[in-house]
Amino acid sequence: MTKDVIALTPTMPDVRTLLAGLYAGGPDLRVRTAADGAVVQLCTPDGSTLVSIEAPILIHTPGEPSRLLGTGTTTPDSPVWWTEARATTAVLEAGQLAGSFAGRLATVLGGTTWPPEAATTEVIPLTTDTTTTPANAHPAIDVLTDTTAVVLQDRPVIPMTSWLSDALRSAITSDRALHIVTPNTARLTLPTRNALGGHPHRWVVQDPQDGYYDGLSGAVLHWQNGTFAPARTTSGTTPVAQAFTNTTNTGDRQLILALRTRHPADDHLILGRALETTWHHLTGTPPAGWSTAEPVNLPWSTRQLTDLARRRAPRPTWLIAIGHPDRPALATIRIARTTAGVEEDITLTIGYAEHEPPPLDAIPHLAEALTTADHGLTSMLTSLRHGPRDLTIAPHIATPPNPVALTLGPDTVHAIGTHHAQHPPLNLTPTQLGPASRPALHYPLGDATNDQTWTTLKHLTQHLRTGT
Repeated sequence: MTKDVIALTPTMPDVRTLLAGLYAGGPDLRVRTAADGAVVQLCTPDGSTLVSIEAPILIHTPGEPSRLLGTGTTTPDSPVWWTEARATTAVLEAGQLAGSFAGRLATVLGGTTWPPEAATTEVIPLTTDTTTTPANAHPAIDVLTDTTAVVLQDRPVIPMTSWLSDALRSAITSDRALHIVTPNTARLTLPTRNALGGHPHRWVVQDPQDGYYDGLSGAVLHWQNGTFAPARTTSGTTPVAQAFTNTTNTGDRQLILALRTRHPADDHLILGRALETTWHHLTGTPPAGWSTAEPVNLPWSTRQLTDLARRRAPRPTWLIAIGHPDRPALATIRIARTTAGVEEDITLTIGYAEHEPPPLDAIPHLAEALTTADHGLTSMLTSLRHGPRDLTIAPHIATPPNPVALTLGPDTVHAIGTHHAQHPPLNLTPTQLGPASRPALHYPLGDATNDQTWTTLKHLTQHLRTGT
């Protein structure tokens, strides 16, 4: 049985309903709070955590439950309340307790659960000896060693939930690696893939033939000295799992835009406008929602995300924005206060099916809109790659993106030197945007059908770095 159980209800679970759910283990279990009251934990009499329940969140974003739980999931129409329970793997009955908690909420409030087969309304008696279970274990970490925090996930899609984000933060602050272990049918969302960021963190995939392998690199892994480490052959090389190389090209593609902006730090600054403009140009609508974790639950608001970043400054702020279900689009935004001002580092990815041509002809017009209006654009790299329209990451080898265009904002061009930036030693003529006295430049690199565009981009960036 899965360790995560989610109740989706049309109304917010009130105190009485939550208490009815928490009674799933009978009167002998204890209840306590954690994370400043944001998490309620169902515990044994000796203090061992059995089930941790996050505060319900209201999801306004259309299609968000289906995106994260599978398109076949029956969910109430948005807005919907999402209440997530995570059971420890150290106690046999904990998963059943989580299912009974979620089932009681869904029964009382007329909602549904994921997975549906986990839901019950029965009282689950505790028979397992819990005297050796850690009393203060992190609710999202299943195995903790001196070097590694291991999280077991049995979900169709692995989102960057607040649970997982906190587990990653806990691992980093304790100088440990985070290893997420999933079946070979699981996929990652883009925020989860980006948050892992490579070694020492890993996506560990269980495969019937290959045992364990790294879902991002394909390296065969084995458990050694309290961590998942690459297996070695007698010659010292690491084999690649056969399952990692099994791919099917569906014709789906992903348009990727990596933007950087810089703004003066003042009281009138509104962040997120460059992303909003980009979204409008390429999809015809603004983002549908934003959040600091998945599921994305808040309606899109540049004012609210600016207020959040301002409250957190000088600490950086990491955010997610999501599009409407009919056009899969997702962005991650990192906002940081630097000596130069307030900087946004944005990556927007938009999915297209085989017979949906990406709007490459809109990129020059977008570049002009971003560089001639007050968006503070310093650079934008546009690229295209083969990848699932739904923007998930499967544990298979993926082709790298091919560059389409590079755009430099006026401040960047000025810092390089306008004449130098306008005359690269290539068969490449940039388009001048904005006033001639302080122009922005847009460099078209190709239509992503030629791998040589990477060489062109490399030579261009080398030339730009030598500017005065």
